[in-house]
Amino acid sequence: MRVITGSARGMTLKTLEGDNVRPTTDKVKEAVFSAIQFEIEGRRILDLFAGSGQLGIEAISRGAESAVFVDSDKNAVKIIKENLAKTKLDSAASVAQTDSIAFLTMTDKIFDVAFLDPPYGNGLLQKALAKIGSHIAEGGIVICEHPFGEELEEEIGGLVKQKEYKYSKVAVTIYRKV
Repeated sequence: MRVITGSARGMTLKTLEGDNVRPTTDKVKEAVFSAIQFEIEGRRILDLFAGSGQLGIEAISRGAESAVFVDSDKNAVKIIKENLAKTKLDSAASVAQTDSIAFLTMTDKIFDVAFLDPPYGNGLLQKALAKIGSHIAEGGIVICEHPFGEELEEEIGGLVKQKEYKYSKVAVTIYRKV
């Protein structure tokens, strides 16, 4: 796993170990950032269910103003902080070790771009989508990674589905706040 482009281009990132870990592949990450390339520079990013933090780190590397990383797993938070330090992007980041849905309930922050890549098959994506709209700026986007075949609503929580991409067993759905 590596940073594709920007100030930290080519740097390898640590990831969590274990059978439940499912890092976004470089192919999917490249496609996502190609689709939103003009939506990143100077923007405020939320990497919810952050894992290793690779999506938020890629965004900061590409010129995002700031990123908030949220994960409930203490090992994930440790790896996010190590990856931020290694890439020297930590000054533009904050990391919260908390439940992602609880974070959306408690925070008053507004973001321009949010990445949602929760564990599959437990309804977390739908719960997050229902709450995240109030934390997205007008015209902002939410990028969801989910299993191919899992259908997401056309509109939810003030967000409207814009595009859906399929990559083997993975789907990426992009919502926009209108």
